[in-house]
Amino acid sequence: MSGLKSLFKQTFIYGLATVLPRMLSFLLVRLHTDESVLKSVADYGDVSLIFSYFVIFNVILAYGMETAFFRFFNKEDDKAKVIGTSTISLIITSLGFFVLAFLFQNQISNFVDIKVEYIQLVVWILLLDALVIIPFAWLRAIAKPIKYAVIKILNVVINLGLNLFLLLWLKDLALEHAIVQPLYKPNFQVNYIFIANLVASAVTLVLMLPFYFKVKFTFNKVLWKQMMQYAFPVLLAGLAFSINESFDRILLDKLLPEAIAKTEIGMYSACYKLALFMMLFATAYRLGVEPFFFSHAKTQNPQKNYAIILEYFVVFGSVILLAVVVFADVLKVIFIGNQDYWEAMWIVPVILIANFCLGIYHNLSVWYKVTDRTKFGAYISIFGAVLTLVLNFWLIPILSYKGSAIATLAAYATMMLLSYYFGRKYYPIPYNIKKIVMYLGLSITLSILSFYQFRGQYIVGISMLIVFLAIVYFAEQKVIKQLLKR
Repeated sequence: MSGLKSLFKQTFIYGLATVLPRMLSFLLVRLHTDESVLKSVADYGDVSLIFSYFVIFNVILAYGMETAFFRFFNKEDDKAKVIGTSTISLIITSLGFFVLAFLFQNQISNFVDIKVEYIQLVVWILLLDALVIIPFAWLRAIAKPIKYAVIKILNVVINLGLNLFLLLWLKDLALEHAIVQPLYKPNFQVNYIFIANLVASAVTLVLMLPFYFKVKFTFNKVLWKQMMQYAFPVLLAGLAFSINESFDRILLDKLLPEAIAKTEIGMYSACYKLALFMMLFATAYRLGVEPFFFSHAKTQNPQKNYAIILEYFVVFGSVILLAVVVFADVLKVIFIGNQDYWEAMWIVPVILIANFCLGIYHNLSVWYKVTDRTKFGAYISIFGAVLTLVLNFWLIPILSYKGSAIATLAAYATMMLLSYYFGRKYYPIPYNIKKIVMYLGLSITLSILSFYQFRGQYIVGISMLIVFLAIVYFAEQKVIKQLLKR
């Protein structure tokens, strides 16, 4: 229980580092969807499309080295060698990408149909973000979650503050004060969004510079080859995940009629954000649990703790799923004030369930990470990506963004089941399947009934939530009391 206590403590702090910044970023959704900032839903669709490419290139620039760092940091006796080798590797590849991207910026612009001026800003942001991958991983590896959280939160506070300043206040200040006038440009809103991001990333790198003064820049070629061999399947898995997470916007842009594509992307992306409540929980849990997986891999019977961890995840995730669905129409008013976006609310329960399945998949993935069978993670993720592409190509012309939501759910649910199937064969873990299926099935059933059958009837929805919470309490009261006592 002491190990689990440490896990929950770190998960809580990593949760603050993930949830609080993302909650602040919800204000950006409210800001960017305001008609006084971006004039139309289609404009927000443009921004969302650019961020979709962000996701893909962030994965490429990390190329699985973060996960490889955790594995070899816990595996190798010479920690400095692991830190130095991974750091040098990422510096060289990041700078190489930066140079190539600027040399071929016009070709990239034509290929992705994004303005060159946006490409230039994006390339700088990608470089800065890549250079803090290992420093942040190092903070997690040495159990410094508070410092990790403070820097992550500061990044988003700066981003949010600059968005507010540049998009809301700069114009009026420029009219009143001549010294501010050079900063303001009309119809420059999209640029301002990425400039805010760029400044936040630059400040983050500056705060992480002490890491670069501490690290011993020693490069071990043999170790690097081992790390790359471990990381390559993780890269493939990451690319597959990026397809599942963001490629639907790109396909919506390509497959829908030009007259409506950006508007559909805008509505879909804004309502998709409401499903981030589940993604935030799953991400915070993963950040806390991933180092735990590796550090406990050599202990006696770690499978027992792995099984308990998944049970807790499903319990908490089930509560979050039902609570967000019941209050989805309240949340939309808070975070998406512009009614022009509300048409896509249909997707919210679907994406929530999809991210719940993804979170379970991440917990199940322990078997191939601790046994160095990361190629299975790549196989499963690639299968999910192929399924995503096939379903999107099939369903988007028929159902538009609803097809994309269904494809996301189908992909993540399939990946979850495949990981469980192969895990039973190669690294059996005694999961309490009956309990997991009970919580998962009940929360999904109540969520579907609440949203699609009794939507707007809060007495019914809240009653369902109370009944579910009572079931959880009576089934888990011993564990809940023990955790609260500790």
